[in-house]
Amino acid sequence: MNWEQLLSLKRQGDTNKRLRNEQDETRLGFDVDYDRIIFSPEFRSLQDKTQVVPLSSTDFVHTRLTHSLEVSVVARSLGRKAGVKILEKHPYLAEIHGYKPNDFGAIVAAAALAHDIGNPPFGHSGEKAIGHYFKNGSGQKFKDQLNPKEYQDLCDFEGNANGFKVLTQDKQGTQGGLRLSYATLGAFTKYPKESLPVKPNTHIASKKYGFFQTEKTHFLDVATELGLKPMSTDNAQFSRHPLAFLVEAADDICYTIIDFEDGINLGLIEEDYALEYLINLVRGTINTEKYSTLNSTKERVSYLRALAISTLIEDAINIFMTYEKEILEGKFHVSILDKSKYQAQINDIIKLSIEKIYNSDEVIDKEISGFEILNQLLDRFILAVNNNYEGIPTSYDKLLLKLIPNEINIHNDSLYTRMLNVCYFVSLFSDTKAVLTYKKIKGLAF
Repeated sequence: MNWEQLLSLKRQGDTNKRLRNEQDETRLGFDVDYDRIIFSPEFRSLQDKTQVVPLSSTDFVHTRLTHSLEVSVVARSLGRKAGVKILEKHPYLAEIHGYKPNDFGAIVAAAALAHDIGNPPFGHSGEKAIGHYFKNGSGQKFKDQLNPKEYQDLCDFEGNANGFKVLTQDKQGTQGGLRLSYATLGAFTKYPKESLPVKPNTHIASKKYGFFQTEKTHFLDVATELGLKPMSTDNAQFSRHPLAFLVEAADDICYTIIDFEDGINLGLIEEDYALEYLINLVRGTINTEKYSTLNSTKERVSYLRALAISTLIEDAINIFMTYEKEILEGKFHVSILDKSKYQAQINDIIKLSIEKIYNSDEVIDKEISGFEILNQLLDRFILAVNNNYEGIPTSYDKLLLKLIPNEINIHNDSLYTRMLNVCYFVSLFSDTKAVLTYKKIKGLAF
């Protein structure tokens, strides 16, 4: 892979090549990507989607929206710092093509801003609930009517693949969805492969999948334009866009540190215990005089959080540049933070977060409710859509279909496409809307 291709400004539908030297410096194409994402309704819905604690009544806790904004800020720093070093190592990118450090920052920031845009309500349990419906629930009956890749898409419903759908699928009057640059789409795709085959291995890019069968053709176009390295001759599987490693690092840094901060502020983790874990990560950079003047838990945690993020950013950049050659060759198979010199401290924090936050009663209780809610929604809407396609809709089916926006295609001849679009429709619900729609279906909303 080479950086010139990887930094492509091409958008779906382009007939002419977009050159960096011809860009308006006041609003670069990569900046346009960021703007289009932040103004999209799918992004706005993240303000009421679970990050850690579902539907929390406290203002301490991050939502998917605040998490995405913070990941994007960290990602911009990672991208700009990497950009400086990449341009020093490959000066032709600046001298001939006009690329600047901020270009790298803008790409990584935009991709990071969108990294959770396809996640359904109720956090990662929402993905599991949708998959459970097809693998273990009522959706099992469709298995014999789908090809293996289509069925796997549904059984392992993946927020990353759904995100690619959100960003790229054609809408009425709009070809290519948000029409983001291919560089941003490449950096967004953490798992550049289709759902099958499922082969457990140590390659980080194969951990999950990054696009549904409905978007396969478009992804292949993106991969070809960017020059992503094919990893299989039989299936659509590629090496990662190098900047996807920085998007992942930004996400890893934020959920490691900020989820931990949420746990402290919610009282799920004892202050003294928690501060010890953070201090272990940043011990060499603490201004003890300043730290001693901080009176509240919130102030102390905030100070240590800022130090921790800064420390991990610098560490991530050093790792990225150390392995840049291997990354470009598609030979780097782990996440950046897996190579961190702070790996032990990171693992300690994550272990405590799992114990005290992710497995807390509040989280578990609401994840259980989310499972039931999403299964009921899928059951009712899929039945209504399929009855309508067969020409036998009931009066109740017709009422339910009025809730589905016109831009979502529920009339497709493909059973797979119809069901995937129902999943897509439900995935766009905020946590609150999912609950309210469930209550409507159950006759509880008056």
